[in-house]
Amino acid sequence: MKSVGIIGIGDMGSGIAKNLIANGFTVTGLDLDPDRMKAFTAMGGTAATSPADVARASQAVFVMVMTGDQAKSVLFGGEGLVEHLPQGAAVILSATIKPREAREIGKAMAGSGIHLIDTPVSGGFPGAQGGTLTMMAAAPDVVLDRFAPVLQAVSANIHRVGTQPGEGQTVKACLQSLIGAQFSATFEAAALAAKAGVPGQVLLDVFSTSSAGCGVVNNALEKIIDRQFEGTGSHINTMHKDLTISMSLGEELGVPLHTAASAMQVFHAGRTRYPNGDNWVCTRVIEEIVGAELHRDPKS
Repeated sequence: MKSVGIIGIGDMGSGIAKNLIANGFTVTGLDLDPDRMKAFTAMGGTAATSPADVARASQAVFVMVMTGDQAKSVLFGGEGLVEHLPQGAAVILSATIKPREAREIGKAMAGSGIHLIDTPVSGGFPGAQGGTLTMMAAAPDVVLDRFAPVLQAVSANIHRVGTQPGEGQTVKACLQSLIGAQFSATFEAAALAAKAGVPGQVLLDVFSTSSAGCGVVNNALEKIIDRQFEGTGSHINTMHKDLTISMSLGEELGVPLHTAASAMQVFHAGRTRYPNGDNWVCTRVIEEIVGAELHRDPKS
């Protein structure tokens, strides 16, 4: 199994493609952005003009789009993946969508002879580019065993979280509710330190060596104190969308998500004020309210 496809070659998909190619796979890809397609072919990928073209050249296809509707649009219809993939091939749903949307996709694919691996990922831009993503994979063991080499090419941790469509997305929704809360707390702590006159480097040194330190907090604080609010590979739209999924699942199940709801509002404010920014730009909204900025060096 050496022919793999990918649809969606943005910040995350480009890293997946890069690592598949580095591991010896022939990769056929599709994205609506011409610049992304140029970068993809420059790294050794083969450009396609439709999902059907990707399907005909592949034994497994990663779907790394933004929404459930986008996933359905590339999977179904006359030019969709499901219609043109060979029997026994797999759709690897690595996009983060609503669990019910993944279940709907699974139901629509039933009887097609095409496997569905529901496996959203975590690790962000660095994980995608470094091939160290965490996968929350839901599919029968026999399917995951068969396609393990493809998954292992892009992931350092593959967790088998279930066997049915939607189970991977459910775990991801729980994870994003936590990550959203970690982000928003970091943004507020950064603004508090700025107003109090604490240097950014001091805050990073303390946070990163304390029990609160973790990849999410440390990376966010690094970006804040270096004032890197755009182009870091973590666009605010993605986390904002993920939090809406978490909140939707909480509403569906009747689970109160007080902290995730607060994080949702922080990200909503950041996205409204700075629509082109990355996650950490939410800090700027709070800084503007308090009239202080956190820099690595207070003199900068």
